[in-house]
Amino acid sequence: MADNMTASPTRVRNRRGEGARLRDDIVAAAVELLDETGDEKAVTLRSVARRVGIAAPSIYRHFPDQPTIMLAVVQQAFGELAEYLSAAVTGVGDDPRDRLFAVCHAYLEFAERNPQRYRTMFGGLWMPALDETTLTEADMVALGDETLRLLTEVMSDCVRADQATSTDLPADTIGLWLGLHGLAHQRASTVAFPWPPDIADRMITSLAHLKDAP
Repeated sequence: MADNMTASPTRVRNRRGEGARLRDDIVAAAVELLDETGDEKAVTLRSVARRVGIAAPSIYRHFPDQPTIMLAVVQQAFGELAEYLSAAVTGVGDDPRDRLFAVCHAYLEFAERNPQRYRTMFGGLWMPALDETTLTEADMVALGDETLRLLTEVMSDCVRADQATSTDLPADTIGLWLGLHGLAHQRASTVAFPWPPDIADRMITSLAHLKDAP
């Protein structure tokens, strides 16, 4: 298991004021363990400490328990997702319909390219009962805010351009996200299924209430 993994060389002690670097190293080590094993249980205080090259108690200066490390990992992953989607938008023109499809396809690509991280982002297996950790409900609710904001923005642009007929943008944005998430999950789970090549475009068109393209 993860606790028996080969230890990294002892880490050189940070100079005063470099504590933030240690925190980043801890999160990076947790991400590496998750990507390598595909198992949140492999990310323990001991396995992370070994990967970084520090004594386990040193982690407590930055993370009081394992769930807070995992929260930082998931927060970073959601940040990477938001950056990936934003880059997709900037890579197309100004047409709202094109921007919507770019964001949606980028979402599916991110899930396909980062299967372990994506599963952890939404699987919830790492989340303990809130009364057993320092995590709060607000920590959980805030996850994915930027992704939903961007989806709402591109859908809203389609409505304003008379390319979509949504009359309840918040609800339809959630519906679109659920569709994307469901397709991403099923593609990962049922790899042998004969998916229609245009299934993503069909789903996006329907859930975003897009009008027929001119």
